[in-house]
Amino acid sequence: MKRAYILLADGFECVEALSSIDILHRAGVELKRVAVGDELNVTSSHNIMSLQCDMVLGDSELEDGDALILPGGYPGYVNLGNSEAVCRVVRNYYESGRLVAAICGAPTVLAVAGVAKGAKITCHRSVVDRMGDYLYDNESVVEDRNIITGAGAGRSIEFALAVVARLVDSETLLRVQQGMELAK
Repeated sequence: MKRAYILLADGFECVEALSSIDILHRAGVELKRVAVGDELNVTSSHNIMSLQCDMVLGDSELEDGDALILPGGYPGYVNLGNSEAVCRVVRNYYESGRLVAAICGAPTVLAVAGVAKGAKITCHRSVVDRMGDYLYDNESVVEDRNIITGAGAGRSIEFALAVVARLVDSETLLRVQQGMELAK
């Protein structure tokens, strides 16, 4: 079974986080919700909801994962990028060839961590100017090497399915898509 970690900081975008959590669960990927901060409870952007995480980032280096997921949301992506522990884990995953997936403003964390320079990416239009060392592509989801990036909340399902496609076989992916009425 594949294992993924989703890093959640206060201010995360609900749709981006929950789409990934839901779709990876449907695909049978073991997904751990990781709080970036001192408490297991993390609050979304606009204080819409609180999410109970499985663990706090400081308790583990997340060495046993196959994928790392970074949702955006403001100020969630800023809080992710301001965490040296997050940047260390992002560098570790990227440099070891494991999947790093970031959506909305979270691709800026790649830049802060200093990974994947020159890679083709997409991101929310509000942070394009912070992605100077990357090749911006105005697509919904962009894959380059072991990086997947998504444009924003409206592309959350497409983004999560791209992550799942890298972690499971094609039959499982099709089963998930059919269950969501995305394929016949």
